[in-house]
Amino acid sequence: MKDLLAIMAALLAAGSTIPYVIDTVRKQTKPNIVTWSTWSILTLVAAAAAFAAGEPRTAALIGASTISTAAVVVAGLWHGVAKFSWFDGLCQAGAVLGLGLWLLLDSPTVGIVIPVCIDFVALLPTVRHAWLRPGEETWQAFVIAVVASLLTLLSLSRFNVNSLLYPLYLFAANLLIVAIVIWRRLRTGVSLARVVKPPQSAEANATM
Repeated sequence: MKDLLAIMAALLAAGSTIPYVIDTVRKQTKPNIVTWSTWSILTLVAAAAAFAAGEPRTAALIGASTISTAAVVVAGLWHGVAKFSWFDGLCQAGAVLGLGLWLLLDSPTVGIVIPVCIDFVALLPTVRHAWLRPGEETWQAFVIAVVASLLTLLSLSRFNVNSLLYPLYLFAANLLIVAIVIWRRLRTGVSLARVVKPPQSAEANATM
């Protein structure tokens, strides 16, 4: 049963950004591909560390998250924005530092803890964007990530830093984004639906 939960969690995590990718292709969402690339690097390092620590279920969730964030990067190459800032560079350097310390100290825990800390800092611009422009965030994608994290937590047989930290962080971080977007949309009168831009009418086309 726990293995099944872990598999379901990984599948959900891998597909969690499908709504986000679709909205990106429709030009309703414009991800910063540098930021999403940073998240891909962080989760890749953490997934490898979790696997090395003997936590395959946690590693499966984080590895699937790498796939989902990388999908946004690919979609964003054509429909996103590429704004590289010192902040992005700092986060990427931190991911490399985490990998280096893990190998140097022979401690997979370091390879998990450091990416989580950096990931939290990298999350803050998204939190700000969700607050200021809730209509530009596809909250359904974050809901799927919340469910995937919860299923992973339920699938665990051992409870320690290596197994718990990243799933707990992903659960809390994604839940925070969902709560902010929904609350701000309700407060500002923006529909909770994933609004698709209506096609131009024949009359409008005739005037072009």
